[in-house]
Amino acid sequence: MQLDDSDGALDSWAGFCALTGDLVGGAGDLSVGPRLAPAVADLCARGLATLVRDYFLHNLEETFKNNAVKTFWQKFHPYNNSSAVERIKFCVQESWPEDVLSTALEDICLEKSYQEKCVLVLVHTLQSYEEKARNRKLQAAECSSSLMPRYQLMVSSVLLTTLPLSFPEILNVYFKKKLEELNTLMDGSGDNDQLASHEFSGGSNVSAWDSKMDIDSQETVISESGNLVKNIGKVVRDLRCLGFTSMTEDSYSSAIIWLLKSKVHELAGDDYRIPVLGCVKKWIQAVPLQFLHALLTYLGDSVDYESESSGLKSPLASRPSSFPGIGVPSEALLRWHMRLEYFAYETLQDLRIGKLFEIIVDYPESSPAIEDLKQCLEYTGQHSKLVDSFISSLRYRLLTAGASTNDILHQYVSTIKALRSIDPTGVFLEAVGEPIRDYLRGRKDTIKCIVTMLTDGSGGNTSGAGNAGDNLLEELNRDAENQENADYDDHTNMDEKQAWLNSESWEPDPVEADPLKGSRNRRKIDILGLMVSIIGSKDQLVNEYRVMLAEKLLSKSDFDIDSDIRTLELLKIHFGESSMQKCEIMLNDLIDSKRTNSNIKTSLLRTIETVTGQEEAEMSHDVLDATIISSNFWPPIQTEDLTVPASVDQMLSDFAKRFHQIKTPRKLLWKKNLGTVKLELQFEDRSMQFTVVPVHAAIIMRFQENPSWTSKTLATEIGIPVDSLNRRIGFWTSKGVLTESVGADVDDHIFTVVDSMSDVNKNSIVNESSEAFQMNEDEGESSISSVEEQLKKEMTVYEKFIIGMLTNFGNMTLDKIHNTLKMFCAEPSYDKSLQQLQGFLSGLVSDEKLEMRDGSYLLKK
Repeated sequence: MQLDDSDGALDSWAGFCALTGDLVGGAGDLSVGPRLAPAVADLCARGLATLVRDYFLHNLEETFKNNAVKTFWQKFHPYNNSSAVERIKFCVQESWPEDVLSTALEDICLEKSYQEKCVLVLVHTLQSYEEKARNRKLQAAECSSSLMPRYQLMVSSVLLTTLPLSFPEILNVYFKKKLEELNTLMDGSGDNDQLASHEFSGGSNVSAWDSKMDIDSQETVISESGNLVKNIGKVVRDLRCLGFTSMTEDSYSSAIIWLLKSKVHELAGDDYRIPVLGCVKKWIQAVPLQFLHALLTYLGDSVDYESESSGLKSPLASRPSSFPGIGVPSEALLRWHMRLEYFAYETLQDLRIGKLFEIIVDYPESSPAIEDLKQCLEYTGQHSKLVDSFISSLRYRLLTAGASTNDILHQYVSTIKALRSIDPTGVFLEAVGEPIRDYLRGRKDTIKCIVTMLTDGSGGNTSGAGNAGDNLLEELNRDAENQENADYDDHTNMDEKQAWLNSESWEPDPVEADPLKGSRNRRKIDILGLMVSIIGSKDQLVNEYRVMLAEKLLSKSDFDIDSDIRTLELLKIHFGESSMQKCEIMLNDLIDSKRTNSNIKTSLLRTIETVTGQEEAEMSHDVLDATIISSNFWPPIQTEDLTVPASVDQMLSDFAKRFHQIKTPRKLLWKKNLGTVKLELQFEDRSMQFTVVPVHAAIIMRFQENPSWTSKTLATEIGIPVDSLNRRIGFWTSKGVLTESVGADVDDHIFTVVDSMSDVNKNSIVNESSEAFQMNEDEGESSISSVEEQLKKEMTVYEKFIIGMLTNFGNMTLDKIHNTLKMFCAEPSYDKSLQQLQGFLSGLVSDEKLEMRDGSYLLKK
């Protein structure tokens, strides 16, 4: 644009430029305002109002950039130009960056405040001209109204375009340190809950505080907290004034979230016996919300919830209850509250999910942690995260070759109980439990461990720790009764109104639910049912229980079976009376045996009283207790030929005769290799007591007749093989009762009674090794045939059928063999499962009678 100097336009422009320089420049003279008015009025009259505004703002921008902005950023250069290690040193300084940031903001805000006054001078000049020329269509009104907003935009633009990359980091450090300081003040007060009832600006109701606290200390904490929030508020206000509103909110928001996360980690820790969620929620109200309330109030952003100026409210923000020290919160504070609580729930949830394996190991002591996790998941709805994380932990830490089957089963039971607390419908237990069940099906001792857990007094835990098996059965019984009652109530006591209410509250299964397992309304969590599902058939579990019960009963010498009867009654609830009938007869045999023993002893005593000189026999009969079993109802019993001493054999014969007289026509057939014998051995310088099996007693009693025996002669006397004798007699050599030496024949050892302790010490090293060997051998012996041995014996009758089928058809798959046996084997009828057949065929493959190719079985060539 060109100005015609003839009418004085250049003079007005030159005067305006000079006065602008005096007003905006280093002189800072606000008194030039009245002198600026004529020049501005003349230029506006010529239609140059826009030029006046642009030139004035340009001068302000250059001055602000060259002076205030440059100085402002220079104060942060030491941090901006430092390395990562040096920046850490800056952060640990107590007064950094508070001192630098506060001083820099104060200086630049003073400069900005002066420039705003300069802008107001020009705005006033333009408005004065507008009033004088009200009836003229001029640009002055538009320029005056847009001058201040354009100046504010210019300040923000200049600062943001020159912003160092590290400035947001500086703000984060500042807010983190200030909030840490605030949290320390609150923790140091000793009672966050009571400080939460007062605002940081100062609470007046000091008398309402706990009398145990020092009132002066309370007032000091509140005063320090109020001053701290005011200092933070001043920094936030200055940053907003400079156009850093969004950056500032992001910084103190991230600092609050960081502090909240740290607090959750601090409170949660590795102690799962204490609930955490309630403490976290109280802390949120005591520190972050109080801080935000005080900050928003200081900045003038706190708007009452019911105020019309609050605008459209979130549908999630229903009318809030009052907060301690705040009353009815504003909608902004309510949104902060929901945001912080959600983050607290999510953080605690992630912590507990990450440690869920350890939590379940400690269950039920860790029930508070489980309850916290349940509440978190209800709030966040992130159940799939729990399922995926826990399955990964199980496969990495539990389902490995190094973990015993017993430990896996105990962890599985604890998992069932814990997840039942979190999700009573069992949807998530289906997903989590399936890998455990699949893995356990591949373990050979799974059935035995399950039965041990249900029957053993230590709950199947070899260390003796853990819950008792009886207690587990009682809990299983309660679960079954509760679920049956729930089913009954659901279907018989439901009227139409209740059915309608249930239909209205119906919810679909979560996405994690298996659609093949049915609706969660029909899904029940039965621990014993889940255990049976691992095995595949309740018959297998009942058979294993029968074998273990038989071994347990045969080892009893006191006929105390109260706990076994109780266990049987509980198992009958789950498996039915018909399935447990044989087990019930076995227990009745023990009861009858106790009564029969008493009757026979009484009868023998009366007989002996009529015969003189039978005191010795009387004592012999009194020490005999017989377990009389109905062999048809017991599992197959391992038998072994054994010749007992004549005195013992006579005692057994007398007992059998008396039994036949009382129980005609029934007769006793003794299993002489079974039972226990209590012995007391007397030597020259000592006596020793032992409880041993009959074969050990038969061996040592022979040494009453002769103090030295060769192995072959002794084996012939007792009626057992020599190798079995050498193995069994090791028990007595390990106890220092017998010594072993080489005879004339290398294979025929000589055993001699040790009467003196000096002879024992000479053989101590040999005895220790023998004892270790003997213990290992005895552990493998059993009086009852195992389920596997019984199955192999039962399946042997089908071996000819299988060989014949493979001879005719060449090769057959497992399913085809199974189905063919079911159709054509009538005598004996084939009633085995597919898994049992597979185990038997695997044995035939091991014996090299069959071979397997491409999933089919064929005869070995």
